[in-house]
Amino acid sequence: MNRTLRPSDIAKQLGISTSSLRNYEARGIVPPAGRAPNGYRVYTYEHAAYFECIVAMSPGFGMEITSAVLSMLQRRELGAALWMINDAQAATHEDKLVLEKAVELLEQIVSDKGGNANWMTIGEMSAAASIPASTLRYWEDKGLISSTRNETNNYRLYDKFQAVKVWLLKSTQKTVYSGDTVRLKQSIGKLPSGDLQALQSLIELARNALLQRNREQLRGLHSLYRLCTVLTL
Repeated sequence: MNRTLRPSDIAKQLGISTSSLRNYEARGIVPPAGRAPNGYRVYTYEHAAYFECIVAMSPGFGMEITSAVLSMLQRRELGAALWMINDAQAATHEDKLVLEKAVELLEQIVSDKGGNANWMTIGEMSAAASIPASTLRYWEDKGLISSTRNETNNYRLYDKFQAVKVWLLKSTQKTVYSGDTVRLKQSIGKLPSGDLQALQSLIELARNALLQRNREQLRGLHSLYRLCTVLTL
């Protein structure tokens, strides 16, 4: 178990560069490497397990959580690390519930229960979706959602079609940043008002992205368990 490994071998196995290994070490995500007589870094199987965990966990949990968890493991704070992972998985489940709300609203529009008339003020939408009004205004300024204005008080009004878009956008707030997330937001912004078929397609894209996040988190947990085994935690 104490056999040393070359950085190039670890990097090749994980499909990353040796500079990435050095960067992770410099950030304190993995323990410091030993040094050979010639000054070159030498890693152990423990280091390899840390690096594997970074590569496996970061797609599903993001680098911020991954870094925090691995730093806790170096301090042998397994309990705190597991609770942080638990919170991240709970957030994924919350996003599933958010998407279910979007589906429910879309079904109401399709079945014409209440139609798609102006439905909520910005304050009501903020309270219903647990999103700050400032975020709704920001999304509107960016062209992601739109509203009409109350003729009496000029308050913003959102119909159910826009409400579905709000819940869709909410489901992306806790996701790990990726090109897919950016493209989903762009598609939400470009969606023609009233195009229910296109809206349904975006919901399916969001569902698939959430399923992929779940899979990536499972893969990350597998590597985390292996690392904990190596560390005898």
